[in-house]
Amino acid sequence: MIDLNAYLFLGAILFTCGVCCLMTKRNAIGVLMGVELILNGATINFVAFAHFNPTFEIEGQIFALFVIALAAAEAAVALAIALNFYNNHDSIDVDRAEELKG
Repeated sequence: MIDLNAYLFLGAILFTCGVCCLMTKRNAIGVLMGVELILNGATINFVAFAHFNPTFEIEGQIFALFVIALAAAEAAVALAIALNFYNNHDSIDVDRAEELKG
């Protein structure tokens, strides 16, 4: 049987990969992938803590569902912004987005 440390290690690896992806990628799609990895790492931790702590079993599942819904909404809005930016500038380079400041 897999113990809690293995799940926490997997969540930490996903979170670290997401942060590295956020820091190194220069286009919007890569940044979105990094955000998704961070959210998936947090979701694995919620589900693992819910599985190994029987008094909080349903709360971890509910938090995981909220994170999944948040990730779907974030991806839809961010991809719409990226497509609009690409239509206007022929690139989705994050450095060229400085002119969008209000």
